[in-house]
Amino acid sequence: MADFNLADLWELLADAGGDTEVLVAGDRRRTYRQLDERANRLANHLAARGVGPGDHIGLYSFNRVEFVEALLAAWKLRAVPVNINYRYVEAELRYLLGDADVVAMVYERGYADRLSALAAEFPALTTYVSIADDQPEVADVPGAVDYEEALAAASPAREFGPRSADDRYVVYTGGTTGMPKGTMWRHEDVFFGAMGGGGWPGTPIAAPEEITRNAERDFRLTFMPSAPLMHGAAQWFAIGGLLAGNRIVLYTSRKFDADDLLAIAEKEQVSSIQIVGDAMGRPLADAAKGGGYDLSKLYVVGSGGAILSEAVKDELKSVVPHLMINDSYGSSELGAGGSGVQKDTKDAGDKDGAAGNAPRFAMGPQVTVLDETTMKPVVPGSGQVGKIARSGNIPLGYWKDEVKTAATFPVVDGVRYVVPGDFGLIEADGTIVMLGRGSVCINSGGEKIYPEEVEAALKAHPDVFDCIVVGVPDERWGSRVVAVVAPRAGAAPTYDEIAEHCRTLLAGYKVPRAVVLAEEIGRTNVGKADYAWASRVAAQAS
Repeated sequence: MADFNLADLWELLADAGGDTEVLVAGDRRRTYRQLDERANRLANHLAARGVGPGDHIGLYSFNRVEFVEALLAAWKLRAVPVNINYRYVEAELRYLLGDADVVAMVYERGYADRLSALAAEFPALTTYVSIADDQPEVADVPGAVDYEEALAAASPAREFGPRSADDRYVVYTGGTTGMPKGTMWRHEDVFFGAMGGGGWPGTPIAAPEEITRNAERDFRLTFMPSAPLMHGAAQWFAIGGLLAGNRIVLYTSRKFDADDLLAIAEKEQVSSIQIVGDAMGRPLADAAKGGGYDLSKLYVVGSGGAILSEAVKDELKSVVPHLMINDSYGSSELGAGGSGVQKDTKDAGDKDGAAGNAPRFAMGPQVTVLDETTMKPVVPGSGQVGKIARSGNIPLGYWKDEVKTAATFPVVDGVRYVVPGDFGLIEADGTIVMLGRGSVCINSGGEKIYPEEVEAALKAHPDVFDCIVVGVPDERWGSRVVAVVAPRAGAAPTYDEIAEHCRTLLAGYKVPRAVVLAEEIGRTNVGKADYAWASRVAAQAS
């Protein structure tokens, strides 16, 4: 049986690609040959320091070519790269380093002070490779080796042993609740379950050797992940696109700027941009309207990790009519589950049903909905709400957490599923309606209200730029719906205006009972809604 190993697949592709440019990050460019040689050098340096199969290597950096080189180098060694959120403060960094059992670190030198402060607490972390960056000079970690010096002194040869489809891939997810968890995948499962299986665009490969066709085809696309590579979805888009034979352009700015991104897209003739929901989509649409950019080569805008509302999709398409918008559903545990489909707006009574205006996705055959009580698949078209689940190419579980693994990866009638916690239902045609994460579901007078659906309705209002919906305690109803809204520049929508608008799209019990205006909506560094922040704002205002 053929093994699908990420490093093996990359090396087959790199040999076929040769001197073709494959990676761009700012003014730095790499061909297949250059990228592979530099990854070999880093891998050989790490191996000489004792890093080997199964060891965890921390990657602590913004988007840059070294991030991709370090991913490839780790996989070449059968080691496991671990994504580290560069916004972590010392306490959060301490937790992750301890939980992940990191033995080596590849990091931007600007973070050396944080690492130095913790070095004594982690004696097993003995290898530090620092990347020169444009941050203020700080003293490096004692014993650290400069990245370029390490590569210059190491061999460019592939001096590595055989690998396996069972080699580990780990992505740490912050989620919306709790401490970060390391989601463990087999290489083969993450390749097919999250990275497209070598077929973006086209059909996934059936044998490892088929990967070479991706370097030999007549046309190549240019993919641009705009989110940080320390976020799972961006990693999958970049590495999946790379293994599909596409050219990758990294967005290297330390803060999202839609005009900056579109200028790069125009210059590099980007075919597909990956964003994270409305937090990136809305500014992108505004910049496209007023920037005068030539986006004739831009064919796809894809979103993952957060909902891209119909209102923002419409804005993007009004500027770039030929644009295809792919709103994908997935998570660190579920992988890439499916692509969004537009709701049939002719269904007049739909606003009163469970589905309402919630986003809909055409899922793969491995994705279903399980009854919350029996954990059996629900009947399509029954209207029964359950938990979205996936079988087949799914993770092994969570690193060092058997309890959460057992809860999230149940076995039902001999089939192993991953059940991340999102609620949904299956329509008669197989479309899955995503209602939202149970942890943020609002129970008001016995009715379940999913914030994402209400947020989608709010964002269709012309004066609403961004929003988050939460529940706040209510003596009569248990919880009441409150919307925290960031208006468009110069707008000041009233509660009555917003409520009247929502009543045209939502059943009455879902309409916000209060609206709090805010200058900016609290979101994570990758654009996900910060519900804890919104709850504090809503509670104080209430």
